[in-house]
Amino acid sequence: MSRRTKAEDFDTQIDVLRTRIKDSDDLNVQDAVFDRRTLMDLYSLASKGVIDALGGSVCTGKEANIFRALGGEKELALKIYRISTSNFTAMQDYLHGDPRFGSVRGTKRAIVAAWTRKEFRNLTRAEESGVRVPHPIAMKENILVMELVGHGEHVAPPLKDVELEPEEAKHIYEKLVEYMSVLYNRAGLVHADLSEFNILYDQGEPVIIDMGQSVTLDHPMARKFLERDIANIAHYFKKKYNIGSPEEIWARIRRDKELADQQKGG
Repeated sequence: MSRRTKAEDFDTQIDVLRTRIKDSDDLNVQDAVFDRRTLMDLYSLASKGVIDALGGSVCTGKEANIFRALGGEKELALKIYRISTSNFTAMQDYLHGDPRFGSVRGTKRAIVAAWTRKEFRNLTRAEESGVRVPHPIAMKENILVMELVGHGEHVAPPLKDVELEPEEAKHIYEKLVEYMSVLYNRAGLVHADLSEFNILYDQGEPVIIDMGQSVTLDHPMARKFLERDIANIAHYFKKKYNIGSPEEIWARIRRDKELADQQKGG
């Protein structure tokens, strides 16, 4: 297939997506998602072979739209942050306390692009430390390309939409406590927005998502964010499944930190 034919085919796919979005409940979203710069970046990713085909919408969040895509034989999730509607003031608060991105200034597009880079790096760092997250594949400005979590036509649901049996709930809770400790003690990160809304349930295992706001431990608000994450997870599992407590999660994080310090000392 020639490059021109492939580009024309990709253009047709985007037109189809625009129509699907236009016919959905949010009639203004198509222009917010597919502005000229974003289209150019999509073409760039397609020309590099990262994306071969675009599919339908998976979900619409406060800041971004997520679409299905294909890259070769791989099913992908394409997260596109909306430049025009993103809360870049809130984004700046998370960026400026992070030494990796503290110098970011400029236009709204520059802030959103930095946020996308930050999420890509946080996902990579979490995955390398042993936390199950969507595998990050590529990013370009306000577009983040990740693996699609799910199987076949079924996208993994958020934890809030899943009813677990007692043993399943215990396993998921314990795994999340482990992941929170690994994020903190091994990856040097705090998720900063962890809840049943930002955890997917995939074949009996939790997958942590939405790590754009995640911060390093030297962020001035890192401790407060960790306290909030712990409170959210403990409250959810206590209320719904009558298991867990903040004290239990803190104990695991402190124990793992002591073990890590001992290993360094030894």
